[in-house]
Amino acid sequence: MPAPIPLDVSDLSALDDDVPGAVQRLLDHLLAQRAQDAAALDPVFARDLAERVRRFTLDGGKRTRPRFVWWALRACGGGPGVAEAALRVGAALELIQTCALVHDDVMDGSALRRGRPALHTDVTAQYAGTVPSAHGPRFGEAAAILAGDLALAWADDIVAATEMSPATARAVRGLWSAMRTEMVAGQYLDVHGQATSSRSPAHAVHAACLKSALYSVERPLALGAALAGADAARTEALCSAGRCVGIAFQLRDDLVDVFGGHRPTGKPTGGDIRTGRPTYLAAVARARAEATGDRRALTVLRRCLGRADLSDSGLAEVRDVLVTTGARAVVEAKIERLVAQGMRHLDSVVLDTAGRLPLVRLFHTTAGVAWEPDATGGAAGPRDGLPAPASEVPPPPDGGGPVPLLLTEGAPR
Repeated sequence: MPAPIPLDVSDLSALDDDVPGAVQRLLDHLLAQRAQDAAALDPVFARDLAERVRRFTLDGGKRTRPRFVWWALRACGGGPGVAEAALRVGAALELIQTCALVHDDVMDGSALRRGRPALHTDVTAQYAGTVPSAHGPRFGEAAAILAGDLALAWADDIVAATEMSPATARAVRGLWSAMRTEMVAGQYLDVHGQATSSRSPAHAVHAACLKSALYSVERPLALGAALAGADAARTEALCSAGRCVGIAFQLRDDLVDVFGGHRPTGKPTGGDIRTGRPTYLAAVARARAEATGDRRALTVLRRCLGRADLSDSGLAEVRDVLVTTGARAVVEAKIERLVAQGMRHLDSVVLDTAGRLPLVRLFHTTAGVAWEPDATGGAAGPRDGLPAPASEVPPPPDGGGPVPLLLTEGAPR
């Protein structure tokens, strides 16, 4: 049985007021225990890996995934009896995020994360006077891979130790297992597309769905609904809304990486351009340039995408192409349509007022779309007034088959 947590889970209104703070206090408690266990096992392991995982998890992030778990729980009528389980699952998601980010920095060769040295860079610097310089970076990367593995193991331990009814436990663990596999699949498709210079918009959206939409939004919502014992209609509506908003979140992240914006990561802009990551934004720019015979745009994209030493002036050229081809506008419009479609899914079922409004607000914030509540507490439609075609959103993972997408999306109208 896990040790008592330092939170009063009977006071739902207090938890509602500060979900990130509650998750932070729980993480501090859980990770302090694991750091002590690591120290008892080996002091070097504890200092170099366990402490870094603990600090990385505690020192950053907006606790967005735990907030999706929590507000889905509340929207589906979950009460004090499952509040602790929801917070624990949310804390475990933060450790999964630590694993993903630490590994992502190694795969991308990123030296910075949240404005500080990435974990592999930090370990390399720590041992600069001990490990031969030729082996230092490789050692740092190996340490970071193991740190990510440790974060994943701790996340699994937290979920396994969470007290739930047998039926709820089966549902939660099934979702948890699927989410971990989806996240790895999405990450692999991302690096595969980068290595093979994929130009397919469909590939970009499919990878975004697996890597980000499911893991960041849809699965956390499904976990919250499962903990609340939600019926099939509510669960399906939340998952469908989450898929739309999750894809919008990834598309917004792609824009922020190139142009900067409201969700700074502490990294320099242009990382996706320099690594040649196959984003939907770049795929649309290429498709539109090919459709119009824009040779200058195609030349810039061929010369600059995937060039690690790309200068600031080269990055400015790419930004200009993304604007002049209309790719940026296409992606912005797609984000708004996806969020509007997500709201329609949310409005298709009756949700408890305690969770519905915070969910609507969180959906818009996550996608970087301005929220204009209507008289019923809903949200106004997208500025362009265009409905989202059903085929814009990939089907659920168990639907099988390829991901449908409007492949003409990138062509000028």
